[in-house]
Amino acid sequence: MSRERLYLYDTTLRDGQQTQGVQFSTADKVQIAQALDRLGIDYIEGGWPGANPTDSAFFEAAPKTRAKMTAFGMTKRAGRSAENDDVLAAVMNAGAGTVCLVGKSHDYHVEAALGITLAENTENIRASIAHIVAQGREALFDAEHFFDGYKSNPEYALEACRAAYQAGARWVVLCDTNGGTLPDEIARIVSEVIAAGIPGNRLGIHTHNDTENAVAGTLAAVEAGARQVQGTLNGLGERCGNANLTSLIPTLLLKEHYASRFDTGVSQEALVGITRISRMLDDILNRVSLRQAPYVGASAFAHKAGLHASAILKNPDTYEHIEPELVGNERIIPMSNQAGQSNLRQRLGEAGLEVGKGDPALGRILERVKAREDAGYSYDSAQASFELLARDELGQLTEHFEVERYRVISERRRNAKGQIVVESEAVVTVQFRDGSKRTGYFKNEHPQDLHDDGPVNALWQALKADLGPFQSLIDEIKLRDFKVRITNGGTEAVTRVIIDFQDGQGRRWATVGVSPNIVDASFEALLDAIRWKLIRDLQP
Repeated sequence: MSRERLYLYDTTLRDGQQTQGVQFSTADKVQIAQALDRLGIDYIEGGWPGANPTDSAFFEAAPKTRAKMTAFGMTKRAGRSAENDDVLAAVMNAGAGTVCLVGKSHDYHVEAALGITLAENTENIRASIAHIVAQGREALFDAEHFFDGYKSNPEYALEACRAAYQAGARWVVLCDTNGGTLPDEIARIVSEVIAAGIPGNRLGIHTHNDTENAVAGTLAAVEAGARQVQGTLNGLGERCGNANLTSLIPTLLLKEHYASRFDTGVSQEALVGITRISRMLDDILNRVSLRQAPYVGASAFAHKAGLHASAILKNPDTYEHIEPELVGNERIIPMSNQAGQSNLRQRLGEAGLEVGKGDPALGRILERVKAREDAGYSYDSAQASFELLARDELGQLTEHFEVERYRVISERRRNAKGQIVVESEAVVTVQFRDGSKRTGYFKNEHPQDLHDDGPVNALWQALKADLGPFQSLIDEIKLRDFKVRITNGGTEAVTRVIIDFQDGQGRRWATVGVSPNIVDASFEALLDAIRWKLIRDLQP
């Protein structure tokens, strides 16, 4: 059976930018566009030129891509021609070979929001699409509020779509703008649109996630015959977001019957990079990646229960629906007080520590983990700290240096300009195995209304300021996330700090520290991060 082509359309740079708290720079958009192009996306919607300076600047700086760079805009306004509409002209002047225009397909919005007749709106759609086609550009029509409009007045919703299709639109995109249409409704309506004369190979689907059904609704549309899929990386988008391409793309490539029915622009080799791209976007946005995200999340292939880990050791497909390597992710066997020896042996093996079944050391490590967790530690997500604990119990822990002392001071005061500043100063002295000592020093001072780096950052900078022969290995370490929790209250309160790190090779690891003192707990986690990094990079 011949395979059908399914086209992938990314709107991260436009619809994704409507996410609350998200604002891309031009350089950000260029970086994301290049990553999307390497992945194999067919269309990249770069933004709405003329609507804001960043989008206009992006089209001036847009990278050369195999993907079709697409400019977004709206249909012409009533009372003027397409040729003389300045908003449409700004979109056309961006020079993109593909143009996507949004227009109303719900009669209520036409009459209540635009204040024009249905016939005028239909003509606006027809004339706008015809103008794009006449300029030699590829045209797309986003039928806004289509599914709500179809349920209210199917005749007019179809009329709006036919106007675009007959004017030469390559794609008529059916939009679930409010995100409230369920998958069975989407499947039925898409089938009826095709039966009404607009072929599936000219239909796209654009869903929002307000009922947590954006991916399911998109797949339902594909089942019904739509052949363009629109979405965003990590499901970015206004309100609850858009259909998540980091979930949709692996599903289409790895799950039957999609995998055998459809070709996309994404190869199996490129799919391995989708986890990295997902995390790259979060890095750009300075957001913590969602650990439970399907396919790409850090916990997507984590097996905590001992029963699960025992089965995973025998055959990974007992509790994994795909091999994590296919999407560039990895299997994790977390350690906790729920762990059994199967979890432990699997986790040790991943760290390069081979311990035979029944070895007495396994019992000792498990007892130590349970005792430490009883004291407030958590190794569930702090895998690097667990590995150090296990190496210590196995007699395989190399200590490259020892912290002799540290001191940290924070002061809040007014500077000479009358500004309130918070100043943090830290000193860390370490001793190496040859007996030599080095002292790292760091001091910061910032007006309070800008930012406060604080005592933990000062300690981190001082700790890695001068580590002698290991300096080049630790300079590349970055802190990605910092989590604090009080594990019990009252006068005996204990603070647990978990910190996520990343190095220049893209490796990520997490460490944990516990102490009645939040600074000391943080320092313990910081120290573990460097100890783990040196062991991984220096151990043969």
